[in-house]
Amino acid sequence: MSLHSVRKAFSRLPASVLAYPFVSLGVLTVLRLILAACLPVTPDEAYYWTWSRNLQASYLDHPPMVAWWIWIGAALFGDTGLGVRLTAPFAAAFGTLLTVLACRDFQAVLLRDGPFARVVNPWVVGVLLNATLALAVGATVMTPDTPLLFFMALLLWAAGRLVRTGDLRWWLLLGVSAGLGFDSKYTMVLPVAGLGLWCLLSSQRLKQLLTPWPWLGAAIGLSLTFPVVWWNATHGWASFIRQGGRTGDWQPSRAPGYLGELLGGQIGLLTPGIFLLSVVAVIAAFRRRTDVDRLLLCLICVPAVVFVQHALGDRVQANWPVLIYPALMCLIVLQADRRWKVAAGLGYVLWGLLLCQTTTGFLPLNRHFDVALRQGGGWPIFAENVAQQSEGAAFIASDEYALASELAFHLPDRIVLGAEPRWMLFDLPTWSCRTGWGLLIRNGRRSFPQGSPWASLGKPAGMIVRSRGGREAERYNLYRIACPIPAVPAAWLRKLPAASH
Repeated sequence: MSLHSVRKAFSRLPASVLAYPFVSLGVLTVLRLILAACLPVTPDEAYYWTWSRNLQASYLDHPPMVAWWIWIGAALFGDTGLGVRLTAPFAAAFGTLLTVLACRDFQAVLLRDGPFARVVNPWVVGVLLNATLALAVGATVMTPDTPLLFFMALLLWAAGRLVRTGDLRWWLLLGVSAGLGFDSKYTMVLPVAGLGLWCLLSSQRLKQLLTPWPWLGAAIGLSLTFPVVWWNATHGWASFIRQGGRTGDWQPSRAPGYLGELLGGQIGLLTPGIFLLSVVAVIAAFRRRTDVDRLLLCLICVPAVVFVQHALGDRVQANWPVLIYPALMCLIVLQADRRWKVAAGLGYVLWGLLLCQTTTGFLPLNRHFDVALRQGGGWPIFAENVAQQSEGAAFIASDEYALASELAFHLPDRIVLGAEPRWMLFDLPTWSCRTGWGLLIRNGRRSFPQGSPWASLGKPAGMIVRSRGGREAERYNLYRIACPIPAVPAAWLRKLPAASH
């Protein structure tokens, strides 16, 4: 097959999608719902699921929105993969619609205020956004980025309405989206800061600050963040310290490696073609410098600068910058670059390959590179093996939060202990046993952390391998713990009825 024929095939795919956008989005959502029901629950998802079993105003690692969304799904479909992920495909679908509407408003403003060479169907934004691996994964699994992206799309739509209509009441919705976005993930403060910078760069926006509407929006946003702030204030500011404690780190010797990881992660999650179009679109927006361009650049560049600064001293996870992707897609469409068809087609092909690898493991990748194997491979069978090995045990415990969460998810009829200090920040029942024994499970590649009370309590009791299709994902050491156990940080991960205590 020639290069020309490949490009021609890619160019037809998005065009056919644009012909029936709602049908295409509906089919994609149904496919994601099926995948959500079929794919194994990952350790992080199981951890967030334990949050939903014990709803709080916030948590150590993140604000509470992901737990609330999982609680909704689990209330409808139980403690299943679909229950955990139910809201993710719908959030992606409605977030796509909001981004499309925002792009339409931005195009209308550019057409109204000055020469605009070529108009592209605003549904191209939806095609591009869903072609990124970030949304392909984020719309199928449940993480804090899932609600964050939705509220970022809501903020973008409200901003589009504001610049197109001039109706200052849209500041209220901006405040709602900012507050709920903060309740999803702390990084929402970065595009909100970008929104403030946009106001300072425009005389028209500065005049709006003399009216009550922006301040009412800010008040609404701040009030929505109150539960998270209150939880931190009553828990020693644990979450704020954890997330902000490394902000000022500076390690020049390691900075090139961290910056390289940040760049590579964005090329991967955006996909190479869309990444290149994003770079071109950002450069073009700096040259045009319209009010819309300034808005989108502020929403993009303020978070980007913060992430680059963070990478000078510590690792930036590849998923952190995904909150700027909706604004990036809008810039690409405003640039009207015809190469979007090839870039989007390549993105969907890469998504298809990732999906095949996740469901079948057809490529014999090393476990260090096969994320699907490490994260999702063999958990149900592994849990069954643990249940057999712990027959007659008073409890099953792990001092690794993700492993303990997976065991609690897959073993609903067993007492599973989270045996590390983080669980003390949850409203969970403590556990102790007077007679009998329990089983402690630990990753076989890790040693006990210094000062761990469990290191001296357990006697080696074998090993269990977690695998998928005969390929090893991980191995775990078992330790037999005799009761009574001393006072150690441990909590019961399921709140069972009082009669079961």
